[in-house]
Amino acid sequence: MPLVEIPGSKSVTARALFLAAAADGVTTLVRPLRSDDTEGFAEGLARLGYRVGRTPDTWQVDGRPQGPALPEAEVYCRDGATTARFLPTLAAAGHGSYRFDASEQMRRRPLAPLTRALRDLGVDLRHEETEGHHPLRIEAAGVEGGEVTLDAGQSSQYLTALLLLGPLTRKGLRIRVTDLVSAPYVEITIAMMRSFGVEVAREGEVFVVRAGGYRATTYAIEPDASTASYFFAAAAVTGQEVTVPGLGRGALQGDLGFVDVLRRMGADVEIAEDRTTVRGTGGLRGLTVNMRDISDTMPTLAAIAPFADGPVRIEDVANTRVKECDRLDACAENLRRLGVGVSTGDDWIEIRPGTPAPAEIKTFGDHRVVMSFAVTGLRTPGISFDDPGCVRKTFPGFHEAFGELAAGWGIPFDGA
Repeated sequence: MPLVEIPGSKSVTARALFLAAAADGVTTLVRPLRSDDTEGFAEGLARLGYRVGRTPDTWQVDGRPQGPALPEAEVYCRDGATTARFLPTLAAAGHGSYRFDASEQMRRRPLAPLTRALRDLGVDLRHEETEGHHPLRIEAAGVEGGEVTLDAGQSSQYLTALLLLGPLTRKGLRIRVTDLVSAPYVEITIAMMRSFGVEVAREGEVFVVRAGGYRATTYAIEPDASTASYFFAAAAVTGQEVTVPGLGRGALQGDLGFVDVLRRMGADVEIAEDRTTVRGTGGLRGLTVNMRDISDTMPTLAAIAPFADGPVRIEDVANTRVKECDRLDACAENLRRLGVGVSTGDDWIEIRPGTPAPAEIKTFGDHRVVMSFAVTGLRTPGISFDDPGCVRKTFPGFHEAFGELAAGWGIPFDGA
């Protein structure tokens, strides 16, 4: 039974870095993800004056409840959405002048609902070029708190950023949410805040966070469930078996729910206390599935959909259009390159059964496009990628790990 060790969760690592920086005391993070995104987050903290000590298996962060140590700083957020959304929010709770910029890819991604909410809370924030996008400057003087209304229909990260800010405000926060996508990611945030000593209350559509700050702790980062989806899908599509330790019944991440989609398609799934196993049964059924809450795994399903015995229709995933790329269009274009029939709408994609032919995948610089279509490559030798290295964003060793798994199954794999 192949065991696959998945690197730490990107989402959990980013939240843990924020919480550690904001906490009173020194926090130790155990097995954090080391990738371009998380290294960028840690570098951003250092630019703001936080001390981040890094060894191969642990990171230590000296918390500063009062905010950044430096009165002025410039932070480059690279491609990281969590970095680009969480760090300005953290800086707003301090005192100083802080400028944030990001890659061209990240500059295109929206920030407006979050920055509008921060302005409503009295934060002096200015977008320097395009309204609602990086680069931006914050003249920070702490945040009073109070009630604010937020549209989180594009990204749950906007709500997460405000929830994380709540205990650092002078009065606490009441956040009224008018729309919310990827709700399980908010549950990750709330559970992690609890580990750092803060409880979040819920009154209907209003999230309530009291002022008072965070306590430092030692926090273990669980494996990344979105990354695990490629290995689970690989087992399902090849009739093989894979087990991922560290992700089980107590997992924080909603993306583990992807295995329930595989179960509906005919795979055998076993979720134990501390591990999850998927066994392929030799066939996959078509289905219609709403993936609003697990939309990061939409490309994974799209990539194996041609091998199902009927159409696969994925609905309520409009927010995938504002990720690293327009993932709905990227999946559709690449499936058509492989000769597969596809239809799309504003928030859905339908993939018809077919036999993919070898082709070069256009990655759009998106790590999830590469990792998803690597799964297709297990059944379609000859698939290649125009930018295989963009997996460094979340899993620099992906191609090696995936190739090792395929070799263990005796399946030829061209890899990158």
